[in-house]
Amino acid sequence: MDIQTSKIELAKIILNIENTEFIEKIKNFISKEKKDFWDDLTSSEKAEIELGIKQLDNGERISYNDFLKKTS
Repeated sequence: MDIQTSKIELAKIILNIENTEFIEKIKNFISKEKKDFWDDLTSSEKAEIELGIKQLDNGERISYNDFLKKTS
């Protein structure tokens, strides 16, 4: 079964559900699945990632082994 057929079957099942609480659970589940991890990060975590990207763009990098030596 291909993905499009599965989606159509799922839509048919959902259309036949009359339980509003269950429909709400399905909506919540789907919205959580679409969520980008970036939205869950704190502003300081985002800033650290952005700084790391900027450093890499500027050629500021170290080897993995050197990193391990610094963090050990």
